[in-house]
Amino acid sequence: MLPKERRSLAAADAAIRRARKEIDWLGVLPAQAAQAVLKTYVQAWKNCWEGRTDAPNFKARFRTVMSVDVPQGRDLNITRVHRNWGMVNIPKVGRVRFRWTKDLPIGKRANADNRITGARLVKDPLGWHIAFRVQTQEPKPVPHTGPEVGIDGGVTVPLALSDGNHRTHDQWKSTKNKPNTWLTGDEQAKLLRLERRAAQRKQHRRPGERTSNRLRTTYDQIAGLRARAKRRHLDWQHRTTTAIAQHYSVVVVEALQVTNMVKSAKGTVDEPGKNVAQKSGLNRSISQEAWGRTVGMLTYKLASHGGTLHKVPAPGTSQRCSACGFTTPGSRENQALFVCKNPGCGWSGNADHNAARNILHLYRMGHVLIPAAGRAVVRRAKRVKPTAAR
Repeated sequence: MLPKERRSLAAADAAIRRARKEIDWLGVLPAQAAQAVLKTYVQAWKNCWEGRTDAPNFKARFRTVMSVDVPQGRDLNITRVHRNWGMVNIPKVGRVRFRWTKDLPIGKRANADNRITGARLVKDPLGWHIAFRVQTQEPKPVPHTGPEVGIDGGVTVPLALSDGNHRTHDQWKSTKNKPNTWLTGDEQAKLLRLERRAAQRKQHRRPGERTSNRLRTTYDQIAGLRARAKRRHLDWQHRTTTAIAQHYSVVVVEALQVTNMVKSAKGTVDEPGKNVAQKSGLNRSISQEAWGRTVGMLTYKLASHGGTLHKVPAPGTSQRCSACGFTTPGSRENQALFVCKNPGCGWSGNADHNAARNILHLYRMGHVLIPAAGRAVVRRAKRVKPTAAR
């Protein structure tokens, strides 16, 4: 509400200081946590004023996670009490025990170049978690001397490599009775039972009526199962991308527009779509694989190991023969088998392996969209503004 020349963090901080004196519940909250939320709020308005996004709205319980920021690391007083457990001091809460999953610079190991600068408490359907911000100096990575590899992302074979060393998760493979890739059969049956229960209870809810505690509990149980599946997928992605970044120096992937690939096929009333149910199942499988997140992990992990990530155009990589280079109609006989119909070739092999070899060949021929990891994306979706395309 202030004039443009007076819109600053200092003015906002002065306003919240006065509010803490006048509003009791706001005064009880940690001042640093309130300032961190206010800083994020001010930045959201700046993004709106500069045309990068819409005006900030109120957060909804089912679309956001609860989080509290602790900006100062000196007040945390972290101690390790066991091989698997540690203690941290949370403002207005006291000493809290947390699971020790990674080495932290505390005690004699902490110095000006390697120290904890803050933390953030996050609540998800699986419980409360704490993430520490660590300031450290990383040495410049030595250039990687490993081989080059092309990767084709798929549904049946999640990551097909050009050298034949594919990465799969067969133990979590989806079936007709278990469409969710990262849940067991019993967990899938429980999820279906909870979704039916939630739909039944929602029918008895009048428009504008407050959500009952039973329905809220059912929603929380559904969110817990889905969060468990996501955590399993994240674990597999981290392990797989770390192994790839350690072994290969150059990784080449397709520049896929996943947002366009998962669009619905139901069409309109005048022109209804075809094979809507099959397309919905394919969209669900593509979303569960999360190819974009895999590429993001590969980008920063390759950079930390001295490697690079490159993207090449996607059209034609699945239909072109990697042996002779010709695109002959009917060469891809099914999802898994590729048999070149060129009379002078006749090469046959796995279709995903063939696509991965084509991807690597495009990179070696110079058909690269992103020269190096971290540079601006040349081709982007229409709805992404230039300032956010990174």
